[in-house]
Amino acid sequence: MNILFYDTKRYDMESFDAIKDQYDKLTIDYVDTDLSVKTARLAKGYDAICAFVSSDVSAPVVNALSDAGVKLILMRCAGFNNVDMDAAKKCGITVMRVPGYSPEAVAEHAMALAMAVNRRLHKSYIKVRENNFSLVGLTGMNFYGKTAGIVGTGKIGAAMARICHGFGMDVIAYDMYKNPDIDFVRYVELPELLAGSDLISLHCPLTDETYHMINEETIGMMKDHVILVNTSRGALIKTDDLIAGIRSRKFFGIGLDVYEEETPNVFENREDDILESSITARLLSFPNVIVTSHQGFLTEEALEAISRTTLDNAMDFLNGSVNESNIVL
Repeated sequence: MNILFYDTKRYDMESFDAIKDQYDKLTIDYVDTDLSVKTARLAKGYDAICAFVSSDVSAPVVNALSDAGVKLILMRCAGFNNVDMDAAKKCGITVMRVPGYSPEAVAEHAMALAMAVNRRLHKSYIKVRENNFSLVGLTGMNFYGKTAGIVGTGKIGAAMARICHGFGMDVIAYDMYKNPDIDFVRYVELPELLAGSDLISLHCPLTDETYHMINEETIGMMKDHVILVNTSRGALIKTDDLIAGIRSRKFFGIGLDVYEEETPNVFENREDDILESSITARLLSFPNVIVTSHQGFLTEEALEAISRTTLDNAMDFLNGSVNESNIVL
């Protein structure tokens, strides 16, 4: 099987090259350009393509891939909301993903954001670099004894719950399905979680039900001076309402690894660009907000797991023994 990887970064090549010799039936080629209607033609002669969470896998792109002869779309990520599944089904293209790679990687990044914004590490780093050793504006709060609210208790949310529990926090959670592996967590309804949490961390998928679940109404339910962290999907938060909440001093801090309108920025160097998105510019203007570039997954362990599962998916498809948990229906 010949596979074309789109939007390939150095860390992608390093992680896949480290194990690809173990898959002698697979041939991999890399391009650094991302997937689009125009670049889909590059896939002619390939059996499969590999894309990422920020790639355009809309209906026109899927149709172009089908015209090029592609039969398999490998997503080297868990999310697939960027894939037009109806178009894929019509074209007879199978879509496979990596449902779980390293939940601890994302959860640890979520806590890193929470800790950094709490103790103002982003500000103190810059101050000390400029020989300013003043402590003014750096006061944080103890997480020990506080309440952490986890929205979504799948593998990543459960890992975050364990971290918060280890910090000595009281952990409450909201999810339609209770996770029996975290018996120290008390499940509550969303309004109670919002009202009672000092730290709120989002770990749920983006669906019609969760779209803009954090909005003016739900922000109004939150405790004053709460810390909010999102490492899941940007559209869980209605950003205009979030900005209004920041301006009204509702939040002690915000940590975002994802945000609305992030697609042009994710994984790209835009140092010399004027950011045309007012959303991004406004978020970056607040002193109590930390934004990172969708890097929650970026650990050596997670990259290895992503690489292995992606190539295992290709082999399963080739052998006609598809892992049902990895196929997108």
